Amino acid sequence: MSRFVIEPHFRLQEWVAVEKDYFPDEGLEYEFRELIRSTDGGHHKTAGKTGAFQSIEKGRESNVTCACHWTVNVATSSGYTKLYADAYSVAPAAIFVPADSPIRAPAELAGVPISVGFQSGSHYSTIQALEQYLPLDRIALSFEEGMLFGRLEQFLAGRSPAAALFNGPYYLAEQLGCRKIIDSTFMIAAMINGNPEPDDIRKYFRALRQAQRDIDLRPDLYTRYYKNEFPERFHARMDTRRWGPGERIVFDTYSKEMFERSFDWIAKHALFEPGRMGSGDYEQAVISLSDG
Repeated sequence: MSRFVIEPHFRLQEWVAVEKDYFPDEGLEYEFRELIRSTDGGHHKTAGKTGAFQSIEKGRESNVTCACHWTVNVATSSGYTKLYADAYSVAPAAIFVPADSPIRAPAELAGVPISVGFQSGSHYSTIQALEQYLPLDRIALSFEEGMLFGRLEQFLAGRSPAAALFNGPYYLAEQLGCRKIIDSTFMIAAMINGNPEPDDIRKYFRALRQAQRDIDLRPDLYTRYYKNEFPERFHARMDTRRWGPGERIVFDTYSKEMFERSFDWIAKHALFEPGRMGSGDYEQAVISLSDG
């Protein structure tokens, strides 16, 4: 029997579960793959119009991976993977500008290029946050800086007038005095890749549930693990003692209503080319191991 492959996703829960031996305590035979710090961020390096959806199209090796729920809805509707419906997570996210920027309110972002990841959480959440203030044709998105660490680096170097950031990069920007213009918190869905044993999936998520409780109780004991999620070149500037707990896993159902409302929002905003969104069939897109 092959080992269950685990890859952390810009968050603390997997690191805590490893520290506390929650995976072996659940009887899970696993392989842990850290691919961000060890590749200096290269594992998630993209540029232009490539992002989370394109990485799912290419295929992911870990048995459970994550992406924003919008992209996962489309990817699972297109048959690339399965959405795990028995849990989801919520990430802190926001649009930031430099401390010396004249921009102080969301409406003042009209026409200002905002660095986001293409067809990734920052792309959709930026639109969703700003369309309360601006017509769509005045929301200016820039995809050239690439995915999370690329746009963080460009932003901190003063090469981007605004950037959408989440989880650890959100806390670093906040720590360094960048100005948060608007929160754009978003949901993240888990995907099941390959053909792992259902019991292994249950063991994995039971371990994460225990890790989530630990983080809820004493986040200060675990924020140090953000350094495992960042390329080394950022470490000297990071004081993770000041950071929050980040993404929180919610052990509740990602329901058919959630799926359909999110899928409809993507379609209405024409964020994928015609014919590229798949069936939108919840039952075919998801896997649930719940007895309820």
